[in-house]
Amino acid sequence: MSKQSKPVAPEKPIVLGKLGSTYGIRGWLRVFSSTDDAESIFDYQPWFTQQSGKWQLIELESWKRHNQDLIIKVKGVDDRDAANLLTNCEIVVDSSQLPALEEGDYYWKDLIGCQIVTTEGYALGKVIDMMETGSNDVLVVKANLKDAFGIKERLIPFLDGQVIKKVDLTTQVIEVDWDPGF
Repeated sequence: MSKQSKPVAPEKPIVLGKLGSTYGIRGWLRVFSSTDDAESIFDYQPWFTQQSGKWQLIELESWKRHNQDLIIKVKGVDDRDAANLLTNCEIVVDSSQLPALEEGDYYWKDLIGCQIVTTEGYALGKVIDMMETGSNDVLVVKANLKDAFGIKERLIPFLDGQVIKKVDLTTQVIEVDWDPGF
């Protein structure tokens, strides 16, 4: 029987959260999850962090909810000093672990970098970030250098069908029904 080797680095890294401050003296750490349901961060294993430019595999010994916090115990991290070294490290997984999405759903990571073009063909710029507003997600678009309207950044609501007319991840182009003057 061959022993399955542990991965040394994620092939397609995606950040799912961050390790927070230490909790107690036995090496526990707080976790900040950026998954929709905070606890679903534990569905994606293994975790990696990057320290001094090198990938480090994080093996969870245990996790639990404590008041409003999620706290974890990492294998081999048994005291506060060792846990402190992980504070503020991003939690990274291989994006191949993420579930396939239904038609019309997109991961933010896939939209960042896409060019935004109006239905009339005017290039509005490139998606540099996403924001959650509660009612809908918003594309943060950095305008092209020679924007005719002198706009540096646009916020465009990600309303499928209404504003977002077509998303083509192959060509990295999102077609929108949007007034370039906004």
